[in-house]
Amino acid sequence: MRTRVRGWRWRRNPLRRRCDVVEAWTRVVVALLLVVGAPLLGAATAWWGYGQAQAIVAEQRAERHKVRATVVDRTPGSLPTGQLGGQQSYRATVHWKTADGTEKSTTARVPAGARDGDTVGVWLDSHGQSVPPPSDGTEIWQHSATVGSFTALGTALTVLLAHRAVRAVTLRRRMAEWDRDWALTEPQWTHRRA
Repeated sequence: MRTRVRGWRWRRNPLRRRCDVVEAWTRVVVALLLVVGAPLLGAATAWWGYGQAQAIVAEQRAERHKVRATVVDRTPGSLPTGQLGGQQSYRATVHWKTADGTEKSTTARVPAGARDGDTVGVWLDSHGQSVPPPSDGTEIWQHSATVGSFTALGTALTVLLAHRAVRAVTLRRRMAEWDRDWALTEPQWTHRRA
């Protein structure tokens, strides 16, 4: 039957070694890093990611604009090319008029229900090429939460791996100290000569 004595590493006793004290302090540091450090680092990274994403979205909004375009050539049996606003979208040729009255066309993603002749909203860059719409607030928050969560998780895993390495070193050192002390004590107990 095994008995556990709580706090023996903190109390003075003849069995306590320096590596026991190091291991005890390491546990305190690890607990603080896991409870306070990892969440704070995750929150700081999420905040930084939010600022970066806001800057990217502001840049996207500055260089992209939405036009009302008419679908002119949508292949009826074409395969979906991705998601557009949470629904399936297809590639189609669309026409629109610029501010000076010039008619332009490009290939853009249109909602799955759009037919030839329908008017759809298309996002264009400064060169008149079809681009995805700028990210919205939900995508920014998702990005920030993901960055913060993975940072906190990565920090926690790093701390736990470092703790495991410190425990392995202290265990090896403890066993070496016990072997050295036993080599001095064994002859007195067993009356053997070393």
